[in-house]
Amino acid sequence: MNQVAAIQMASGPQPQANLLEAKRLLQEAADKGACLAVLPENFAFMGMQETDVLGIAEKPDGAGPLQAFLAEQARRLGLWIVGGTVPLQTADGQRARSACLVFDDHGQQVARYDKIHLFDVRLPDSTEAYTESRVFERGDAVVVVDTPVGRMGLAICYDLRFPELFRALLDRGAEWMVLPAAFTAQTGQAHWDVLLRARAIENQCYILAAAQGGFHVNGRETYGHSSLVDPWGRVVSQLQRNPGVLLATLDHAQVARIRSSFPAVDHRRLPCPGTV
Repeated sequence: MNQVAAIQMASGPQPQANLLEAKRLLQEAADKGACLAVLPENFAFMGMQETDVLGIAEKPDGAGPLQAFLAEQARRLGLWIVGGTVPLQTADGQRARSACLVFDDHGQQVARYDKIHLFDVRLPDSTEAYTESRVFERGDAVVVVDTPVGRMGLAICYDLRFPELFRALLDRGAEWMVLPAAFTAQTGQAHWDVLLRARAIENQCYILAAAQGGFHVNGRETYGHSSLVDPWGRVVSQLQRNPGVLLATLDHAQVARIRSSFPAVDHRRLPCPGTV
């Protein structure tokens, strides 16, 4: 019952092709015994231009094709699904929210987390640059949700660089955390493992990261290396590049043992309220 899966993809600009690939990989995760699977950021669409995503943004009422797909697969497979990110329309219509939607095994949406930290950067020694704030409005809430494998905290990609968010998740009772992501090849090679391990060590919990990995039609290259990191900072399981399914087991007894024998979480002295 503690089997979880991270889905790794190399999504492109054709949503239907991406959904077919996601369906295949979710089926594989369910067949291998996972009760919960995490899709990567932008699992259904990686456009040629940043603004292309606005053309597929859905109303946040569950009626759009991407939300319907997630609900259908969760219900069909009897699988909890963390739906990577889905672009959802905002009131002003000028930008979307990058929303991580969680569906239970009956196909009901039970949580929504909107990405708080937007990736507005120019990579060092490179012409590669991103400005997510052009198309996305940042979120304003820290989200945890109860699942069959414990209370789960939600974060997305660039959030990984902000430890105060993970402290806020911990303070809201998160027993483990998930991270749909699409790290660039350059930043992934430099920082992916060390940041995942740091967040797991600091909060003495498992972190399951589901990544985009490979070359994309729009010319982008993502790092992959979807991972499960344990509360001692060990990389328990990891993919390399290209699509695939990472299957792993959460051992909550190990979390309890580490927090009992090495109670760093209890030794905190400075508050971290996690207000947005």
